Amino acid sequence: MLHSADMDRWKLYAFAAAVFAGLTSVIAKSGLKTLGADVGLAVRTAFVFSFIMLNTFLWTGTGKTAAALSTAGWRSIGLLALSGLTTTLSWVCYYRAMHEGTVSYVSLVDKGSILVTLVLSVLLLGEPFTWRMVVGAMLIIGGLLVLAGGK
Repeated sequence: MLHSADMDRWKLYAFAAAVFAGLTSVIAKSGLKTLGADVGLAVRTAFVFSFIMLNTFLWTGTGKTAAALSTAGWRSIGLLALSGLTTTLSWVCYYRAMHEGTVSYVSLVDKGSILVTLVLSVLLLGEPFTWRMVVGAMLIIGGLLVLAGGK
């Protein structure tokens, strides 16, 4: 059994994110039954934006949010904008795939994005690349190959 004292807070957030992401895909697939992928994504994104803004103002406050934005600099804002663009492209492709395909299969293939993250985090961010990451990446690639052969 996991206790918060036994684990760093970021790990708890990461596990919670995985649970919520899993719920997200199944709930979204159910919501797409009467909507197309693009309209469904637009509705979902409008709610995401509202919830994120509410979260930011409740936890950070209006003053601190404004101060953070004014001191962030254009590079940080630009990189976050670029991240927003890649998120948008990812979500559009994901929703179209989910609308047309099996959510369990689409979700598993989508998780292959961790391979891109691993490579780029080492090359661009200078993060360490360990033997555990190599083994994990090989297992992910193996799983993706199994999945690709089955469809």
